[in-house]
Amino acid sequence: MLDPRLQTFLVLCDTMSYTRAAKQLCLTQPAVTQHVHYLEKHYGCKLVSYQGKVLRLTPAGERLREMVRSLSYNSHKMEEALASPRPAVLHIGATKTIGEYVLGPDLGRLLREYPECTVSLTVDNTKALLEALDRGTLDFALIEGFFDKARYGHRLYRREEFFGVCAPGHPAAGRELSLDGLLAENLIVREKGSGTRAILEEWLHFHNHTVESFARVTEISDFSLIKSLVRQGLGISFLYAPVVEQELKEGSLCRLSLGASPVVHEFSLVYLPDNLFIDRWSGWLSGLSDQ
Repeated sequence: MLDPRLQTFLVLCDTMSYTRAAKQLCLTQPAVTQHVHYLEKHYGCKLVSYQGKVLRLTPAGERLREMVRSLSYNSHKMEEALASPRPAVLHIGATKTIGEYVLGPDLGRLLREYPECTVSLTVDNTKALLEALDRGTLDFALIEGFFDKARYGHRLYRREEFFGVCAPGHPAAGRELSLDGLLAENLIVREKGSGTRAILEEWLHFHNHTVESFARVTEISDFSLIKSLVRQGLGISFLYAPVVEQELKEGSLCRLSLGASPVVHEFSLVYLPDNLFIDRWSGWLSGLSDQ
């Protein structure tokens, strides 16, 4: 069971307000302050401080937050395991590229190898999944976007190519172009917070451009709609290979040739550090090979 004072500290980290933390915990504000002061005295360091009127975590507070998040997760999983004779639900997160176009065979293998297991899969963007990991509502997440490797435990899932696509009848189809030659196009792109967009933004930044460098930007969260618009010749997009594999085979989409080295990015299995339960699924995890 997690010490209530550590739970208070976690809520304060999330809200960065003594008033909001007290309201969420159904405590008085002095009680929240007392809990934090106790922890500061116990650990012998300042955990929070005000910069002007803004409450901030100190470096020691940031370190404690990461450790307590893992401790809270492990405590919850132990209580869950002991409270019921049935196996606990495995909560998996996956970004949209992985959840919709990659994970199917591996998820099928999980269900075959662990027939007693109940699985809950959440498909969302990278930002939302990392926030869910921090809250302890996911056991692990399969992520295509960027994350802080110093903050999370992680294992390589696979590697995939990332490239631009257009309609077969598009003027850029079959031609080798520079990035500058595409800036007059309508760029159809995922929403902010998605891994697909983050990879594109990093690649554009490397070439001294941004998403806003394009003449027009259309922001859409759904892959099917993105591909439909590109097939209609209404713009170009940049996607991972599994997302457009079928369309490239059918010839309804064409890969853009930009004359640069292909972009290959890692998909990672990400979890809170010191996760005591990750090895429960070691048989399945060992089959998540580097491809």
